[in-house]
Amino acid sequence: MKDSVVLAYSGGLDTSVLIKWLQQKYNYDVVTVTLDVGRQSDLKVFEEKAKKLGVKKHYSIDGTEEFVTDYVFPAIKANALYEGKYPLSSALSRPLIVLKMVEIAKKEGAIACAHGCTGKGNDQVRFDVTLKSLAPHLKVIAPVREWKMARDQEIEFAKANGIPIPHLADPYSIDQNLWGRSIECGPLEDPSTEPPEEIFEWTASPEKAPDKPEYVTITFEDGVPTALNNKDMKPVALIETLNKTAGKHGVGRIDHIEDRLVGIKSREIYECPAATVILEAHEDLEKLVLTRHEVLFKQQIDSQWTFLVHNGLWMEPLREDLEAFINKTQERVTGDVKVKLYKGGLQVVGRSSPMALYDPKMATYDAKTTFNQAYAEGFIELWGLPTKTYNLLKNKVGKNKAEKA
Repeated sequence: MKDSVVLAYSGGLDTSVLIKWLQQKYNYDVVTVTLDVGRQSDLKVFEEKAKKLGVKKHYSIDGTEEFVTDYVFPAIKANALYEGKYPLSSALSRPLIVLKMVEIAKKEGAIACAHGCTGKGNDQVRFDVTLKSLAPHLKVIAPVREWKMARDQEIEFAKANGIPIPHLADPYSIDQNLWGRSIECGPLEDPSTEPPEEIFEWTASPEKAPDKPEYVTITFEDGVPTALNNKDMKPVALIETLNKTAGKHGVGRIDHIEDRLVGIKSREIYECPAATVILEAHEDLEKLVLTRHEVLFKQQIDSQWTFLVHNGLWMEPLREDLEAFINKTQERVTGDVKVKLYKGGLQVVGRSSPMALYDPKMATYDAKTTFNQAYAEGFIELWGLPTKTYNLLKNKVGKNKAEKA
C-alpha cells in the first residue's frame, strides 16, 4: 500500500506537473486540495483535471466566508498594508489553505503535505512554517525547490505525461482571492515599464472610468465593515460589491517594489479595489474615535502584525498577543465613513461615529467655542521648556567658546 501526500492544487501547470512528479519520484498516492477563497473559478474543472491525472482523491472546499471573517477581518482591524502598499491578499490565504491541508492529511492518513512554491518567494515560508507548526509529524515536500526545471523543461515534462498546458503564450503568474489579485512575471519584471492594460481584470483604467464620481458609505461595527450605503450586508457580499464598484472607477491598482523575506526585491502588481477602500476608510475612522496616544502606538502594532503575517508567521504567538491590543481598540471603532471614488482615486469626504472624540463646540473657531484659549500660553511654556533650556545653554556655551578664541 502506497503512502499518501496531500497537495495544495491550484489547477495550473505547476501543480498539475507536481501530481505526476510526486507519483513518479516518490511513488506516492496524491490527494489534491483546492480551496476557494473567492477566486471566481470553477472548482469542478480543477477536480476533473486532477482526477484525469490519476489522483487518489480530490477535495474542493469553499472557504470564502471563513477566509473573510478569520483572516481578512483581523487584517482590516490592523490596517494591514505591507510596506505601506500591499493589503496582504495572497499572504492571508496561505494559513487557511494549510489548515485545510492538515485536516485532510489527518483524515486520509497522509504522511506528507506538498506545495508548488518556489525557493525565491514568500509563499514557501508561509506554507512550511504553518505546516510545521500545525502538524510537525508531517513531512513537507516542496518539489519546485528540488526539481530545478526551467519553464521549457516543465512544458516538455507535461507533454510527455499528458498534462494539459494552458496559456502557453501567457507570460504572467496570477494569484487571486476575494481580497485581491496579484500579477507577476513577463514584462512586469522590468520595473521601469508601465504595466500593460491587458493584465487588469478587476479595475478599469482611470482614462476609461466614469466621468462622474460615485460616493459610497461604509458602516463599521467593532472595527469591521457591516453595511454599504446604509444596507446591511454579509461580509463576502459586501467585499464582492465593493470590488465591483471601486473597480469600475479604476480604484485599487497597486504597482509596488516589494522586499521579499529571502532578500530579493520584486516588482508586484495588485488589483485590490475593496481592500484599498475599506482600509483607507477604517484607518480614517480610527482617527476619529481613538486618542492620539492610541493612534500613534497602534501604528507600531499594526506594522508589526503586518510584518509577521507577510513573512509567514501567522502561527507566531506574538500575532495573537498583538491582536489582543488591536481588538481592544476596535471596541470603539464604530461609525460611518463616506468615500468618493473618481478616476482611479479615492478620498474620504465624511465620517461620523457615536464614539467620536471630535467635539465641534471645542474645535470651532467661532466666538462661542468651549475651549479656553487662555490656557494655551501656560501649556506652550511648559511644552517648550526643555527645548528653550537647551538652546539657551547652547548659545551660552557657543558664546564662551567664541570669547576664548
